[in-house]
Amino acid sequence: MRIGSRNFDTVGHTYIMGILNITPDSFSDGGRWNDKDRALKHVEAMLAEGMDIVDVGGESTRPGYTVLPEEEEIERVAPVIEAIKTNFDVPVSLDTYKSRVALAGIEAGADMINDIWGLKYDKDMAGVIAASGLPCCLMHNRKEPDYRNFMEDVAADLAESIRLAETAGIADDRIILDPGVGFGKTYEHNLEVINCLEALNMFGYPVLLGCSRKSVIGLTLKLPPEEREEGTLVTTVLGVMKGCSFVRVHDVEKNARAIRMTEAILGCGR
Repeated sequence: MRIGSRNFDTVGHTYIMGILNITPDSFSDGGRWNDKDRALKHVEAMLAEGMDIVDVGGESTRPGYTVLPEEEEIERVAPVIEAIKTNFDVPVSLDTYKSRVALAGIEAGADMINDIWGLKYDKDMAGVIAASGLPCCLMHNRKEPDYRNFMEDVAADLAESIRLAETAGIADDRIILDPGVGFGKTYEHNLEVINCLEALNMFGYPVLLGCSRKSVIGLTLKLPPEEREEGTLVTTVLGVMKGCSFVRVHDVEKNARAIRMTEAILGCGR
């Protein structure tokens, strides 16, 4: 899969997507990087630690979040995307579910759109992505964690997102899937979807796993966000073992090391 100027071997390796929240209120790092100079320094640091893609988000999607006006979100992300593309050779993903924000981000230089609602929030999003020719990540999400058969329902929901993408003209080789850990799921659902990640391989698309510092780790270990690194590393190792192509994380260096070690073990006899 090609993202920006880089080709990704989504079958043979798990890549690191580094999180850059341009927000004052994100659950883990709100307010740390919502200044352009600090954001650029953080990108530089994550690249040195082994980041492959940077995911820029201008709206916190923590539980109970307030939807941000589109213009304010654009004002947050567009200048940072432009600055990253000017200063670094790294693919930039834009984390948004709003078509106007996506369009502004694409104009600013974004190489990929990461939609937490899998094209279901904004009816124009699929068309904007299709017209751009960029890849997209379609995440599983629901307003309420109401399921009859959890994994079957997750698969059906993702199939609907894929259908929306294909109908709009988004090519198959432009689609990544995300199981949506922490979104529209109970604690038990989150554990189950992580444990059953390989079920998503039935679709034939690369899978992105985003568990970094999330509540499923906090609830299990009874730890605040800043102390959830070890729990995140476990999910990254599981992601590699179950065939995920990308992991979206805050702590790049240690997750990159965990990936290298896991891949070395899995590949030792091949």
